Amino acid sequence: MGEGDETMNRGAPNRDPDPDSDRCGDREGDRYADRDRYADRDRDFEAFVAARGPRLLRVAWLLTGDAHLAEDLLQTTLAKVWPKWHRISGERPEAYVRKALVHTHASWWRRRWRGEVPHGEVPDAAGSFDAYESVDLEQSLAAAVRALPVRQRAVVVLRFFEDLSVEDTAATLGCAPGTVKSQSAKALLALRAALPVPVEEGGERGVRGG
Repeated sequence: MGEGDETMNRGAPNRDPDPDSDRCGDREGDRYADRDRYADRDRDFEAFVAARGPRLLRVAWLLTGDAHLAEDLLQTTLAKVWPKWHRISGERPEAYVRKALVHTHASWWRRRWRGEVPHGEVPDAAGSFDAYESVDLEQSLAAAVRALPVRQRAVVVLRFFEDLSVEDTAATLGCAPGTVKSQSAKALLALRAALPVPVEEGGERGVRGG
C-alpha cells in the first residue's frame, strides 16, 4: 500500500452501522406486533360477548330484577374487564366476568343505585332463551328472588340458575362454602314461603333445593 492510500484511509470517516436506525426498526416492529395483539384481543372479546352475552344478561336481570338495569350492569362489567382481556381470556373468562358482574351489582346495591319500578319481563337477549314455563310463575319467581337480601339473591342465581357448585359459587362471591350453604338454605326457605308453587327440583324452570 502506498503513502497516498494510507493518507486516504486515515482521512476517510469510519462508517459503522447506525444504532439509531436499528432501534427505529425495532420500534416499528413492536408497533405492528402491538397492533396485531390488540386486534386479536378485540376479536376474541367480541366473539365472547356474542356467545355468552345472552346468558350473562340473564344473570344480570336475575340480580337486578330490571331489564334496563341489567343491560347497564352487563355493559359496565364488560367495560371493566375489556382492558384485561388479554390476560383473562386464556383462563376461565366466563367465570371471571360472572364474578365481576356479581361484585359490580353488590357495589351498586351498597350505593342504593336501584330502579324505582322493576320491570316484570325477562330481557330477551337475541331471543336466546325462554326462562320459565308460565308467565305467572315467571313473575312470582322474579319477584321472590328480587325480595331476597343481596347476598342470598346472588347465591340463588349462581347455584340454581347458573348451576354452579357450592365451591364455584363461594369462589365467585369470595366467601366460604359454608356461607354459601347457609345463605342458600335461608333463601330457599324464603322462596318456598313466597312462591305459589313448591320450590323443588327443576333446573332453570324452578329453584331446586340442596
